[in-house]
Amino acid sequence: MTTSARREARRVLEIEAAAIRSLADSLDDGFDTAVALMHGTTGRVVVTGIGKSGIVGQKIAATLASTGTPSFFLHPSEAIHGDLGMILAGDVVLALSHSGESAEIVALLPHVRRRGARLVALTGRRGSTLGREADAVVEAAIHEEACPLNLAPTASTAAQLAMGDALAMALSVEKGFRPEDFAALHPGGKLGKRFLKVADLMHSGDDLPLVAVGAPMKDVVYEMSKKRLGITGVVDRDGRLAGVVSDGDLRRLLEREGEGAWGTDAAGAMNRAPKTIASGAFATEALRLMEERKITSLFIVGEDGRPKGIVHLHDLWGVESI
Repeated sequence: MTTSARREARRVLEIEAAAIRSLADSLDDGFDTAVALMHGTTGRVVVTGIGKSGIVGQKIAATLASTGTPSFFLHPSEAIHGDLGMILAGDVVLALSHSGESAEIVALLPHVRRRGARLVALTGRRGSTLGREADAVVEAAIHEEACPLNLAPTASTAAQLAMGDALAMALSVEKGFRPEDFAALHPGGKLGKRFLKVADLMHSGDDLPLVAVGAPMKDVVYEMSKKRLGITGVVDRDGRLAGVVSDGDLRRLLEREGEGAWGTDAAGAMNRAPKTIASGAFATEALRLMEERKITSLFIVGEDGRPKGIVHLHDLWGVESI
């Protein structure tokens, strides 16, 4: 049974892989027009489909929305029973139907026009009713389904899903979608954290540990204890970062000076060449620098040399290197 099952699995995967590979050769002006329509819309991309195509459509809508193209899924049956108001003039409707003849999709088409929306068809049959009515046709034709009976949507839905991804990625490139845009749309989880900026995580304002260069040691220790980051920045009379005093700097000072350390000011205890980072840097870069230099904190410094914030290693937990 195992050998038979694996043989069937291999057959299915080979058919679906071949279906997706063939799509690359079938790309034509219809794809370009579809991307142009969705890129140029003043509204949203409304994705619709029924059955398995509807399930694929939900994923495509989510991928579009997460990569910079406002989009949502609209069930065609619900649309003609009151939800047509979700389609606005200026929207682009992306309709999925492998046959291009799904009754619910065909019934929706005249209403799309009345709502003032444009229509893109993602179908396996260009000459179908859906294909003929569309402003642009993205063809996802297949030679056969992976189903042994050649009935259950398998290769056709794989092709739809792949072509939907192709549309979404082409659109993201056209829009100039950047890592920071991705992070803004994915604030939770590891994907978003990979593209957080240090400015998004830094301690600033009253939480920023700072003392003046002439501050006595008791004030230095008090500031470090109060802000609980194990470090304080030392600023000159113009507010520029002149150095830092860390827990390690204090220990080394005490080992070197003994009780005399308490007569030292911030300038006498500070590290005059601290590692810093710009506020526009990715959090992953801050983490890499900390690990490389074996430090636990980085001050964020502006172009004028003044500290804007500080990020601690604890703030970067969960951030992974790219």
